[in-house]
Amino acid sequence: MLSEWLEASLDGRSPDAKEGALAGGRYRIEGAGLLELTPAASSATAPALILSAGIHGNETAPIELLGELLARLEAGLLRLATPTLVILGNLEAIRAGTRYVDTNLNRLFRRGLDAAGMEPDRARALMSAVDAFYAHHADRPRLHYDLHTAIRDSQYPRFAVDPYAETVTPATQWRWLAGADIQAVLHQHAHSWTFSHYSKHYHDAAAFTLELGRALPFGDNDLAPLAPMARLLEALVEDRPPASRSAETLAFFRVEHELRRHAEDFRLCFPDDTPNFTEFAPGTRLAEDAIDGPITVGERPLRVVFPNAAVEIGARAALLVSAATPPDDGT
Repeated sequence: MLSEWLEASLDGRSPDAKEGALAGGRYRIEGAGLLELTPAASSATAPALILSAGIHGNETAPIELLGELLARLEAGLLRLATPTLVILGNLEAIRAGTRYVDTNLNRLFRRGLDAAGMEPDRARALMSAVDAFYAHHADRPRLHYDLHTAIRDSQYPRFAVDPYAETVTPATQWRWLAGADIQAVLHQHAHSWTFSHYSKHYHDAAAFTLELGRALPFGDNDLAPLAPMARLLEALVEDRPPASRSAETLAFFRVEHELRRHAEDFRLCFPDDTPNFTEFAPGTRLAEDAIDGPITVGERPLRVVFPNAAVEIGARAALLVSAATPPDDGT
């Protein structure tokens, strides 16, 4: 059943049953780490919903969160009413307990990708699965929550990254995320080729990367702070109104600049344990790079998000962000 699929995916085994019944519908294993849930009946407004986790293999809390959701479906405590595709991303990295094996999977979701290797192959498989799922439900609104945890502490432990695209994010999403105890939103300023960006850019989906606390090993996660998010996911799969709050409870930020590592001796000029959203005053030196030289804050204070000096050459080493005006959430 569903719990066996999760365990088998993580162990690299093939479950005995490829499909079966559950309360309100059926499930079918579409491939490694790919589980489609099809309701027997659903309203026309129920979205084509994608829930993904494990795009980075060491981010385990979202996998446990999805495991609890599937267990409740399997036990009949939830009744399926929304077409849902559940995805476990980088299976080899999950098994190894590492962020990635050869390269960061969450930078590869771009059509025409011609790179070779395990992670590029996995990106192509996941893009194909998303394309097929949304094509099968072409008459429905589209929604994708890509669940993550961050590698460091944060002044806002639970925050959403809103990918750059022409698609306008529905106002209801801000209220739902606030109701799920998301604390902040970060608007991307350019194409990022992440998994959530893929769904938003290519399929006009409402899509987010949701950072749900700190990356920890399996068994070390405290899921209690994620209970409101669990309730949001349950409401979505049952096609009922989620809890909501005003978007005014969220702190909104917008990316101003990206720091990229271009030299082997690139370094960040602040401690490794600096939390996400830490603010730096004008004139503060943030990084040094033999090719780009020193990088300093300009005339306005900036906050740093996702700092990581150990990224691959050419990759993003940090985002520099500033406060943004909250959108009108329709209330």
